[in-house]
Amino acid sequence: MGPFQIDPLHDARWAELVESHPKASVFHTVGWLQALKRTYGYSPVVFTTSPSSAELENGVVFCHVRSWLTGDRMVSLPFSDHCEPLFDSGRDLRFVVQSMQNDREHRHWKYIEVRPANGSFYKEGSELGFQPAARYYLHRLDLRPELGQLFRGLHKDSVQRRVRRAENASIIHECGRSLKLLKHFYELLVTTRRRHHLPPQPYLWFQNLVDCMCDALEIHIAYQAQKPIAAILTLRFRNKAYYKYGGSDATFNHLGGMPFLLWKAIQKSKMANVQEFDFGRSDTDDRGLVTFKNHWGEGPTDLVYWRFPAAAARASRGTRRLDLAKRLFSCMPPRLLTATGRLIYRHMA
Repeated sequence: MGPFQIDPLHDARWAELVESHPKASVFHTVGWLQALKRTYGYSPVVFTTSPSSAELENGVVFCHVRSWLTGDRMVSLPFSDHCEPLFDSGRDLRFVVQSMQNDREHRHWKYIEVRPANGSFYKEGSELGFQPAARYYLHRLDLRPELGQLFRGLHKDSVQRRVRRAENASIIHECGRSLKLLKHFYELLVTTRRRHHLPPQPYLWFQNLVDCMCDALEIHIAYQAQKPIAAILTLRFRNKAYYKYGGSDATFNHLGGMPFLLWKAIQKSKMANVQEFDFGRSDTDDRGLVTFKNHWGEGPTDLVYWRFPAAAARASRGTRRLDLAKRLFSCMPPRLLTATGRLIYRHMA
């Protein structure tokens, strides 16, 4: 007999488990799962050892990504920086994952992918034939020290001086979830993605995040003379805050808009008794981004995504296709690049 399956969008026990489990994050929440389904059509499913008549004691949430372009697979969890399996027992986790492995071929899943944050899947994954498919860095800042101590611990040139420069330049900070802020955020996100030769995520994704995440989501905008020059989108769950998306107008980067906004978000998090600020994942070869995040205090931890079978993990490590895609994207006019993002993101997961 295999594991039980539940629909986390309709089974109230999932929200209760997420609210109480120490390994849970914002990416486990019903709001995040609803936004994934509304935007990309991914139906989430939780695999557990708990029957429907009992309290939900554990679970690992996946989305079934169906794509004629990139293949069908089970991902935990698409467009999420990390998503820990919510298990206290390694034996129960192995049972659930092994059952999924046994089902993979007849269900025509190309692979199964797990994205743990704390290295907890290493033992179980290795024993079950999972292999690392991607490696990132994850930066997190401990917010328990008092605010002045936190600020003094930040890099003097790259953070402290740039925050003060923004304040001296009379940069205005606005925070909320209004349509105006959402539109200004998206315009800056699109500008930044074009600069990096990448298509932007669809506007609908951010609309759905605003609707589904409610007060757990905030948009921060920096204005210079009423012009939006930098923007970030943050999430909050229990005692943790998450920097998820950002964008800026490079013409005004010398004013320090991005450090200014991150510091504002940290200040607001402290007021809400948040104890940790998650800066999100960074590609290990993106030296500029890694260096920027290193300036906010603590060094990174390794973030490893695991896939089964091993052949699927090996296939994911090549960068040749990504380099070719970036060259193609760099030649696209802005409107075509934005339209491309609407078409391809559901296949990327």
